[in-house]
Amino acid sequence: MNEGRKEIFQLVFVLVGFIFLVKLFFIQVIDDRYAELADSNSVLRQIEYPFRGLIKDRHGKLIVYNTPEYDLEVIVKDIKNLDSAKFCSVFQITREELRKKFKELKAKKKEYSPVKPMLFIDQLSNEDFAKLQDRMDEFPGFLIQARTTRAYTTNALANALGYVSEISKEELKRDASKTYKQGDYIGQSGIEAFYEEQLRGKRGLRFKLRDVKGIEKGSFKNGEYDTLSVPGQDLISSIDLDLQMYGEKLMKGKAGSIVCIEPATGEILSLVSGPSYDPNLLTGKNYSSNFKLISTDSMKPLFNRPLMAQYRPGSIFKIVQAMTALQEGVITPDTRIRCDRSIIDCHGPHSFEDLRGAITNSCNPYFHNVLRRMLNQGKANDPFKDTRIGLATWDKHINSFGFGKRLGIDLPNEKDGLIPTPEYYDRAYNNKPWKFSNIYSIAIGEGENLVVPLQMANFVSTVANRGFYYTPHLIKAIGKEGVPLPQFKERHYTTIDSSYFRVAVDAMQRVVEAGTGRNAWLPDVIVCGKTGTVQNEPLPSHSVFIAFAPRDNPKIAVSVYVENAGQGAMAAAMIASLMIEKYLFGNTRRPYVEDFVMAGKFQF
Repeated sequence: MNEGRKEIFQLVFVLVGFIFLVKLFFIQVIDDRYAELADSNSVLRQIEYPFRGLIKDRHGKLIVYNTPEYDLEVIVKDIKNLDSAKFCSVFQITREELRKKFKELKAKKKEYSPVKPMLFIDQLSNEDFAKLQDRMDEFPGFLIQARTTRAYTTNALANALGYVSEISKEELKRDASKTYKQGDYIGQSGIEAFYEEQLRGKRGLRFKLRDVKGIEKGSFKNGEYDTLSVPGQDLISSIDLDLQMYGEKLMKGKAGSIVCIEPATGEILSLVSGPSYDPNLLTGKNYSSNFKLISTDSMKPLFNRPLMAQYRPGSIFKIVQAMTALQEGVITPDTRIRCDRSIIDCHGPHSFEDLRGAITNSCNPYFHNVLRRMLNQGKANDPFKDTRIGLATWDKHINSFGFGKRLGIDLPNEKDGLIPTPEYYDRAYNNKPWKFSNIYSIAIGEGENLVVPLQMANFVSTVANRGFYYTPHLIKAIGKEGVPLPQFKERHYTTIDSSYFRVAVDAMQRVVEAGTGRNAWLPDVIVCGKTGTVQNEPLPSHSVFIAFAPRDNPKIAVSVYVENAGQGAMAAAMIASLMIEKYLFGNTRRPYVEDFVMAGKFQF
């Protein structure tokens, strides 16, 4: 009996010892809270936030830089005899706000620690810090954490640049790499988001000794455990800042977009979205209130029209129709078709044009007939099947110009537009038969066709290159390597023989010199362009224009889309010509045109 009790006592003794050993292991190895409590009186762990990479224009002009800001942090255990009235007076908050901040702090159960620095008030400005730094000793337990925020040399390019803000809880959950921590800033849109990995840099850590009063006494173990922050990489953009600012000036008070591309490289020279906003509003402690105002604005200034607005292309689409028909051999450059306005309405005095003349005069019946020939080539005995076969071939050619898909620009939220396929019309007509007579409006860029302005600029850049394009991009050099991402060096060829582009170029030159685009004519340089007037009932039509210049060895391709501004020959053509003139010559020699555009009175 006694022997059994002895064994039980021994077993209990061993079990209790094992429990103590396990608990000790967790205290010393697994759970760091006790180590923190031991060290908190002597060692302060401070994050060193990295400088985010700078962004410059193609000529090295600074666009985005960093400016100091400060967070007020608190170590709850170190708070002693807090004079709340004095604290509220110094930090310009109410007692109710102070109580609320402490409640919010303790509500963060997972993050809350009485011995760790915790964020209390964020985004104090340089001016705020100057006022506070001599009074921090009056509030034991509170300390200042330095970091930087974004600042801008101009209020231009906001939609392309994007903005930076504190990472959200949802974004933290999605961060599989565990790169970020609560309180870190992250790019939320535009270049800041797309190039986040290159721009963000890497945080560092510093450990500092403190005495019993919390006063810093130097580095812990001579900085043996410190790690330096690594700054983010600088970006050289393809933007010409002077051209960008000029474009935003021209678009003031208007809704629409301007996209300018260097055809030889695909580098974007200007990306204007109107209306826009001042990027400086989305920095600092007023970020939240300003973001709410901007995001609820009925004119949608955060909506990046060059990438996200999907419009019908209008008559500019007649050029790609012509290229496709030439490639399929259903017309030649000399094919003449009568302008039969009983089939579809038209405009201007013309009658029996060849292809160049039809483009010059933007003849609707001509291109109605061209698409009919393209879709109904007699490859099947059934007219419905024949149209399906023709449309599938048409799709292949149209898509090769970059329409109907995302081009892959180095910005988020790009839309793909719409180029209708046989399957699309099957759904639209509930799988009932359809044929050319049901879909002919796509011949003149109306109907179901949808493009985004970036695609329009890329298309005219492709014509300027006589059959190929580089994916449009905003960043031409990253960090020390000084090269863009590899996908922006690849040429994309259309399915159209390069010889046919001579016809398009000839016709586009005539459009500007003697056709609907005469308002885009410039002395001393040959401008090739095409107007478009897109129906928008019951509101006024949208004004559209695409162009490139010079004719040979083009330096700039541009698309302009001005909502509710009427004929493409007016607002869009004038703006495009001013942008070309500004880029090629440095200024405009036609101030009367600039004044007319700025006034914005395009409707008569």
